[in-house]
Amino acid sequence: MLGWGRAIFNDEGKLFITLRGKEAKNERGKWEIPGGSVEYGETFAQAVKREIKEEVGVEIEVLELLGICDHIIPDEHQHWVSPTYICKIKKGTPKILEPNKCAAIGWYTLEEAEQLPLSIVTKYDVEILRKKYPMELLKIQTYERSRTKKLGSSKIT
Repeated sequence: MLGWGRAIFNDEGKLFITLRGKEAKNERGKWEIPGGSVEYGETFAQAVKREIKEEVGVEIEVLELLGICDHIIPDEHQHWVSPTYICKIKKGTPKILEPNKCAAIGWYTLEEAEQLPLSIVTKYDVEILRKKYPMELLKIQTYERSRTKKLGSSKIT
């Protein structure tokens, strides 16, 4: 199965995560970097933007690929290939629009998030975030300035 996630940070460097609800496809009751499935003919970036709008009502910009995880859930006999993208909110304030799939939302530092029961792929993503980016770069404005200097102005669309 093919899925994806999006790591969204606010200006304080806090990560947006959601609590999987009773009708989530798997790992119910776990906190996660929100993700979803790709529809036929859709690019990852299109899927990321569509799903976040459907789930929490915000428009996002996809900045870059964080990493790819083999999201294997032995207890549920599922194997997802899950790329995660770093994103930022362009418009709107997150609110729960699918309460059966999402029981709660919040902004957390990586340290706070690590104290919560996280999904398998979110544990992986947090580990990659810690290795790939120093803490001072997790503030999205600082991150973007650094990214622009290193990579130019190209973006994933």
